[in-house]
Amino acid sequence: MDVLKSVLLNIIEDAGGTWGIVAEDLNHQLRLEYGEQVSFTAESIIKIPIMAAVFAEVEKQQLSLSDLVLLKREDLVGGSGVLQHLSPGIQLPVYDLLMLMIIQSDNTATNLLIDLVGTKQVQQTMADLEMLDSQFHRKLMVYPAEIVEKNRITAADVSLLLKKLATGSFLSHKACQQMINILKKQQIRNGLPAYLSAHNPAFIGEPPSWQLANKTGWDTGAQHDVGIFYIGQRTMTITVLSKDVDAIVALDAIARIGREIYHYAQQ
Repeated sequence: MDVLKSVLLNIIEDAGGTWGIVAEDLNHQLRLEYGEQVSFTAESIIKIPIMAAVFAEVEKQQLSLSDLVLLKREDLVGGSGVLQHLSPGIQLPVYDLLMLMIIQSDNTATNLLIDLVGTKQVQQTMADLEMLDSQFHRKLMVYPAEIVEKNRITAADVSLLLKKLATGSFLSHKACQQMINILKKQQIRNGLPAYLSAHNPAFIGEPPSWQLANKTGWDTGAQHDVGIFYIGQRTMTITVLSKDVDAIVALDAIARIGREIYHYAQQ
């Protein structure tokens, strides 16, 4: 992976800013790292451990994916997502909230799930995942009078989380498969897969040449995209975090990184 690392470093050097990158070839147990211990604001990447915390409660039979959650007016928050535009009083299954949180990055759905399992459960799940240099402190798009510490992550911690999901080594194989299936339905594809061609199979039922189970996160000056790439018979985890870089420049760099990962896995 030395050649790949050199290519990726050239990409982020051109982009400027600060980056944290971890890519791991799970088939060949090869790994590259750069800035893996640098702390970044988590943005919406924190929604993956929140999802894991919900599944941990499901595994303990403390709740069910079919349980209904009431959407109240005071639950509505801005930013990403569609729930803020719907009428209060509706009830949604936990599974649907998970889907909205991940594939549309819905902040209202996220906060409902945090309320459902509790902040301490999310923190405990992150500890169980050995995300020791990452922190969860607060809900999203809620601004208290006293500023609460921001949620934070490192590329090393996120990479470990992705590897545990890909190898079925957190909770159960079933839970990991369910979480990956949700991530594969991601609708925000302007990062890692942006420069990859859509698969046009020649035959009905032919498997795609690539799949990506990913989650993005962004705010002013920060662009993240992390996920599990399935390319042919190869499986790779990729974590790309950035700060202090223009959004358009960062997204271009992340997309170029995704393309290089794809080319590497095809070798």
